[in-house]
Amino acid sequence: MGGVRPHRTEAVAPCNGVTFEMLPDNLKEQATAAAVEAFDADAVKGGKFDYNELTLEIAPAKIVSVCGFLKYDQGFVRLSSVTAVDRYPAEPRFEVVYHLHSVEKKARVRLKCRVRGEDPVIESVTSVWRSANWYEREAFDLFGIRFLNHPDLRRIMMPDDWEGHPLRKDYPVTGSRI
Repeated sequence: MGGVRPHRTEAVAPCNGVTFEMLPDNLKEQATAAAVEAFDADAVKGGKFDYNELTLEIAPAKIVSVCGFLKYDQGFVRLSSVTAVDRYPAEPRFEVVYHLHSVEKKARVRLKCRVRGEDPVIESVTSVWRSANWYEREAFDLFGIRFLNHPDLRRIMMPDDWEGHPLRKDYPVTGSRI
């Protein structure tokens, strides 16, 4: 059923010209959220607990260290997916979304990182989970988000000579006119 809607704190901590909210007080009651904040308070830029699902907004520069902490110290050994959301025309334009699963704890957490539209780039988490390889390639192929230090960042769904990224909101849905 419905979850608890968090009380948002005032916006603070500008990052790349964008202001994020810090971890709301009521999320500190969530063990995973509190652990991540204790691990690196600068990494957490906001979050919510809604419909019994925890979502944490993470600073893009901190994603690899937070993922490593969640896997090795908190038991989130399974990366269920990496995907993206295009918030066009908003800026930062893209959200890179990670779904993590702790089988032992029977818990899940969603991490979101906001990246700008001009040059969407974020560090690859393949050093933490090898399974991120194909998920990141899919986000690269369909959204144009580059993953730094990815072992094989190339198209995975579209032909190699395809122009553009078809899941971007500004991609022409009617195709090119001849």
